[in-house]
Parts: sequence; C-alpha cells; structure tokens
Amino acid sequence: MTSQIERLKVLSAGIFSLLLVLGVARFAYTPLLPIMQQQAGLGLAEAGWLAALNYAGYLSGALIASLISDLVLKDRLYRIGMVVAILSTLMMGLTTDPWLWMLSRFIAGLSSAAGMLLGTGLILNWLIRHNHRPELGIHFSGIGLGIAGCSVAVWMMGDVLDWRQQWFVFTAIGCLLIVPALAWLPAPDNSAVTKSGAAMHDNPPSPLFLGIFMASYFCAGFGYVIGATFIVAIVDQLPGLAGKGALAFLAIGLAGAPSCFNWDLIARYIGDLNALILAAALQIVGIILPVAIGGLWATMFGALLFGGTFIGMVSLVLTMAGRYYPTRPAKMMGKMTISYGVAQIIGPAAVGWLATRLGNYSIGLYLAAGVMVVGVVLLAILKQVERRDAGLAIKPGLQT
Repeated sequence: MTSQIERLKVLSAGIFSLLLVLGVARFAYTPLLPIMQQQAGLGLAEAGWLAALNYAGYLSGALIASLISDLVLKDRLYRIGMVVAILSTLMMGLTTDPWLWMLSRFIAGLSSAAGMLLGTGLILNWLIRHNHRPELGIHFSGIGLGIAGCSVAVWMMGDVLDWRQQWFVFTAIGCLLIVPALAWLPAPDNSAVTKSGAAMHDNPPSPLFLGIFMASYFCAGFGYVIGATFIVAIVDQLPGLAGKGALAFLAIGLAGAPSCFNWDLIARYIGDLNALILAAALQIVGIILPVAIGGLWATMFGALLFGGTFIGMVSLVLTMAGRYYPTRPAKMMGKMTISYGVAQIIGPAAVGWLATRLGNYSIGLYLAAGVMVVGVVLLAILKQVERRDAGLAIKPGLQT
C-alpha cells in the first residue's frame, strides 16, 4: 500500500507539472487568442509567430534534454522550469509589446520542455527503479486536464475580466500548481540497479528505426499543433459556430484527460506501433470533420477524436523512448521531441502566413490532415523495420 501511495504521489507531481507548464504557460494562449485579437490588437500573422516561438523554445529545451545524462542536473532544470512557467505567464499580462510577448512564448516553451521531457523522464526513471509498470497514462492526463481547465477558466472569466487580467489569474493558478509539482517529486537516484537489485540496461533501437520513427513523429507534431493552436479561431469562423470555439477546445481537453489510460490498455493488447497507427487514423478524421462536414455536432465529434488521440500518441511515443533508455529516459525523448518540435515551429508559421492571404485558418486543417496521412504510412513502414531488427537481433553480429 505504501508503495502504491508513493507511486500515485509521484505521478500526481507529474500531473501538476503538466497543468502548470502546458495548461497555464502554454495552452492558456489558445482560448485567449481570439480575446487578444479583439482587445489587444493581435494580428493573424503575429498570432502564428507567437505560437511558433513557443515551439522554438520547446525545441530548444528538447535539444538540451537530449544532451544531458546527469539525473541530478535534469532534476534541477526541471524545478527551474516550473518557476519559469509562472514568470512567462505573468509577462503576457504585463505588456502589449509584441517583442516581449515573443520572449514570453519562447521561455514558456522552454518550461514546457522541462515538464514534458525532464519531468517525464524523471518520473519514468522512478517508476522503473521502483519496479512499477513503465506506463505514463496517469501522468499525461495532466495535458488534457490542463486544456479543459484553461477552457473553463477563460469561459468563466470572459464576461468579467479583460485579456490582461485573465493572464494574471492564470499566473496565480500557476503559483498554486507549482507547490505539489516540486514537493512530490523525489530527488533522483543515480544507482545502476532497481530497488529489487536488478540491473538497468539501455536497449537502443536501430538507426533506421529511429530515423523513420522521428519522421513519423514530425508528422504527428504537425497535425497536433494546427489543431491545438488554431482550433478556437477556426471554429469561431465557421458558419453558424461563432463563439463555439472555446466549447470545441473544452471537448478536446475532456477527451484528452482519460485518453492516455485508454491507449496504454490498447497498446498492451495490439502493440505500441499498431496503437499509434490507430490513434493517428482517428486523429485525421477528427482534424478534418469541422471543415469537411461542418456544423456543431461534427465539430464536437471531431474535437473529441482529436483530444482522445493526440495526447495518447505523445504518451505512447515517450513511453517507448523511455523503455529503450531506462537509465536516461530523456535522451531519446529529447530526440523525438526535436522532430515533433520542428513541426510545431513550421506549422503555426505556415498557417499564419496562409491565413493572412486567405482570411481564415481553415486551410490549416486540410494541410494538417494531409501531413498526418504521410505519418501513418511511415508508421506502417516502421512495423516492417521492427520485424527486420528483431530478426537481426537473433543473429548476433549481423545487426547494423
């Protein structure tokens, strides 16, 4: 019982860290985007660039995470990242200077990497060392809860507070979230064995597998970022759906919170790669429904599909990465996230550029769905590579 209580406490630290670095520092920007456009004069292209800079910060953080092996240093940077998340949120409400907004979004991206990669790696390392199942579904529920929480908060504050005051409220919420995020995560253990005395060994994938895996994750990142960044603005511009964007974003969060549990279970029965292919296919349908069919019900169903898959895909990929490198989980997590992060820089900037010329963001969903189709094809190829690598592993000395 004590062991399970400790496990839930550590996983809860992860949930609160994701609520802070993603729910507050990152995703609050999405439902506040239309409000900032109306009240603060934020333009279409500028909105895209702010999102792109957020992911540039995230990518920079991923690069740092991929280069660090020292668990103590990772723990220290994780804790610094929690503080930076609060400061970046506060900056958004203190100024109307676009350059300071850009700086805020960049350092918010750095803090997101601290929570998503360093924090996730530390938690997965703790689970493996303490002989718990290396699954992160509970931990990653913080992403969906963060999205849903931001949507509800903005909806409740919309008629009472202006855009600046809402950023201050999110800052106050962040000050509450940081307490368990820091206090409930134990100091890292650098020993080479688990608590039961079993040795911990890394089992890295082949270079070909890793290359294709990173390319497929790039496609997933592109599909994710368009929906996550612009869904509120896109839905608000669709015929008959003005003001319903926040509702769609809430649906994404509500579907995302339990989705990681579901995909952990699905992966146990059909395998990680098959689960990723299924999730990606469903996400394509979710992305395209609002613009292909239109109407409130299709939009809400699409939002539920999107929310119920993209967090699950992140959870599956990062969990797989951690299993390949149990002694230093953030190593491959960082490499995978660099691929994911590059897509998240290109995506918002490209859609912002297209929206400036076409007058709306809808084309972005078609583009995202097309890139996701490529990702599904790559995952199918990856299954063949996995079989090849498994066959070579049986014959020592033949694997390259």
